[in-house]
Amino acid sequence: MKLFAIADLHLDGGAGKPMDVFGQNWAGHSDRIFGSWRETVGEGDAVLIPGDISWAMRFSEALPDLKAISELPGEKVLLRGNHDYWWSSLSRMRAALPAGMKLIQNDACDIGPCVVCGSRGWVLPSDPEFTADDRRIYERELIRLKLSLSAAERLAGGEKPIVCMLHFPPLMRDGNPTGFTQLMEEHGVRRCLYGHLHGSPAWEVGFRGERNGVTYTLCSADAVRFAPLQIESFPDTERGDYAPDDPEE
Repeated sequence: MKLFAIADLHLDGGAGKPMDVFGQNWAGHSDRIFGSWRETVGEGDAVLIPGDISWAMRFSEALPDLKAISELPGEKVLLRGNHDYWWSSLSRMRAALPAGMKLIQNDACDIGPCVVCGSRGWVLPSDPEFTADDRRIYERELIRLKLSLSAAERLAGGEKPIVCMLHFPPLMRDGNPTGFTQLMEEHGVRRCLYGHLHGSPAWEVGFRGERNGVTYTLCSADAVRFAPLQIESFPDTERGDYAPDDPEE
């Protein structure tokens, strides 16, 4: 099984929000993503999507985008981003999702050769504009990530690598530790995938590479040239399910 990642699909969701307003490199981006996906991803592979999936405001409006993703090859694991306003009750979403799609929220899932977990993340305290409101959200995201990592450890049982998704970068280029990096190191995460950063100046803000045993990879759609990025290749193994931990929180 090959493991791919691509964040920030920013599908239309009926919102009428073309992404080329953010630069001509975004022109026709969804067609480019879907075309590259079909060319590179096989049915036995998996694709991790760390947030900002659809501009839809309600889950019902996001369903056409989710259905379009579901029709692409491979198993898909989705995480909420800061623009996924449609993300609602976890039980309702899981009941309505097309086949071959999983959601991560305070829990983890076994996709065969590895276990996937994660949380949205948030702005880091090192940001000069970090506020008291940001502190509240940041600390809440740390709790959510810890729940997800604990669930991943139970599923992995010390036998499978743990892959963690965050939407926001958990570590800046300076490499100074954060609450997110400390949790991932404590729970034995091997690889961390994140998105959120757009445009070449912003891509340089987040840390990329290995630090204290965790390899950090930026996979926002424009950073990976609108094509799912292959990050691992595993021997095929039997796939499991979720290990929930207060999933409705």
